[in-house]
Amino acid sequence: MGAVIVEDFLSWMASERGRSANTLAAYRRDLDGYSTWLDEHSATLATVQRSQLDQFVQTRRSSGAASASVARQLAAVRMLHRFMVEEAVRVDDPSADVEGVRVPAGIPHPLTEAEVDRLLSVIVATDPVSLRDRALLELLYATGARISEVCGLSLADFDWENRLVRVFGKGAKERVVPFGRAAQAAIETWLASGRVHMIPTRWARRGDEEAAFLNTRGARLSRQSAWAVVKKYGELIGVGAKLSPHVLRHSCATHLIDHGADLRIVQELLGHASISTTQVYTKVSQARLWSVYRQAHPRAESR
Repeated sequence: MGAVIVEDFLSWMASERGRSANTLAAYRRDLDGYSTWLDEHSATLATVQRSQLDQFVQTRRSSGAASASVARQLAAVRMLHRFMVEEAVRVDDPSADVEGVRVPAGIPHPLTEAEVDRLLSVIVATDPVSLRDRALLELLYATGARISEVCGLSLADFDWENRLVRVFGKGAKERVVPFGRAAQAAIETWLASGRVHMIPTRWARRGDEEAAFLNTRGARLSRQSAWAVVKKYGELIGVGAKLSPHVLRHSCATHLIDHGADLRIVQELLGHASISTTQVYTKVSQARLWSVYRQAHPRAESR
C-alpha cells in the first residue's frame, strides 16, 4: 500500500499543486528514503507513530545529514501524512506534533561586480558553443533567474522590443523579468549566428524546436549541462569552487540592492513567495559594507 499512496500523493502534488518535475523528483527521493527507514524498523505508513517519527528525524540528524536536508525530508513526510488524512487513509497524522528542524539562516556569497565582469569577459564568443555560453551567462546574471527557468525558455518567451522575458518558476508560477542591453546583444547574436548551426535535420523531442538554448545535438539544453557551462568559465577565472548558477542569481540580487533597488521589486524579479526570503540580500549588503568599512576607515578597529 505504501508505494501506491506515495504515487497518489506525487500525482496530486503535480496536478493540484502544480509542482515542477524537479520538485517531484526531490519529494520522491525523500519519501523513498523514509519508506526504506520504515521497512527497516518494521513500520508502515499506516502504522507509524509519532515516537517512531521522532526517532527517524534523530537518526537522520545523527547520520551527519545537513539540517536543510533533514528539514526538507521532514516537510515531505508531513505533507504525505496530511494527504493520507485528507484521503481517509488514516484518521490521525503522526507527524503533526513532531518537532521541526532548525536550519541556520545562511547568507549567500555572491560574486563581486569585478568578478562578474571577468567571468563574462573570459568567454571569447566566436563559435556556436561559446556564443550560446555567453548568452546563457549574460541572461542568468541579468535576470537572476533559476537555471531550470532559463533552460525552460522558449523563443516565444522573449519580448525583444521591451527587453522582457517570461519565465516559469516554482509551482509553474509565471513572471515577467526585464534584461539589459548586454544580455540582449549576447542572446540576439547567439540566435542569429550560433543557434542556427545547432539545429538538427530532425528534432528528437517535441518542444526542442522552440527551445531558446540548445546543446550540440540539437536538443534543449539540460539543467545539468547548463550548470557545467557556468562551472567551466568559473574555473577559468579562478572562482570555480564558489560559482554555481545560483551564485549568479545571488549576485544579481545583491548588486541590485547595492545600487538602491527596492526590496519588493527584487522579490518580484526573483519570484520569491515571501519577502523574508529576499531580505537575506540586505544582510549580504550590510556584511559587505562593514567589510569595506573595516578595511578602509583608519579608526574602524581602534579602541
